[in-house]
Amino acid sequence: LGRTFQYKNNGAPSHPAPSPPAIAPVGAPARDIIHALLQHLPDIAPAGRAAAARRFLAGQELDPAEAGAITAETLAILDDPAFAPLFAPGSLAEAPIVGRIGDRAVNGQVDRLAVTSDAVLVADYKTNRPPPARVEDVAPLYLRQMAAYRAVLRRIFAGRTVRCALVWTYAARLMPLPDAVMDAHAPDAGEG
Repeated sequence: LGRTFQYKNNGAPSHPAPSPPAIAPVGAPARDIIHALLQHLPDIAPAGRAAAARRFLAGQELDPAEAGAITAETLAILDDPAFAPLFAPGSLAEAPIVGRIGDRAVNGQVDRLAVTSDAVLVADYKTNRPPPARVEDVAPLYLRQMAAYRAVLRRIFAGRTVRCALVWTYAARLMPLPDAVMDAHAPDAGEG
């Protein structure tokens, strides 16, 4: 992170509407810091990530225990091989998703987007404490958000499989969202 990284607290996680989640997320400053670390740390060699996180967090108004917890939470995701496809070379952080589904405009920003020759993986970070254990317990707002992103990405990357997932930062858990769940929350395509 160091000199090239500037933390920008825009106060808005990626979601399409300001509706309260079913389970409370971590406070906004910590949530935004976790998002920022997950945006920038993947560009640093694994051996230097912990030190970079500590340097960055030293400039934030956090007590040492909170800074340590945020570092551990972030590195647990980046060090887990299950998350490697999200952070593969060429993957994008804070990727804009813009398009139309029928007469509905979709304009959002996804936390992570990885595109290969045959598939697209789109993931959003969620800081809920505790995170839901099952897809069935995920707030419908989150599912509608991801289904809308999937619909736009299917048009942009026609012919490629689009897979959606939520990253529960607190549990360092990748939750794939099955197509059947995404289909049930898909935006109405309308006539257009």
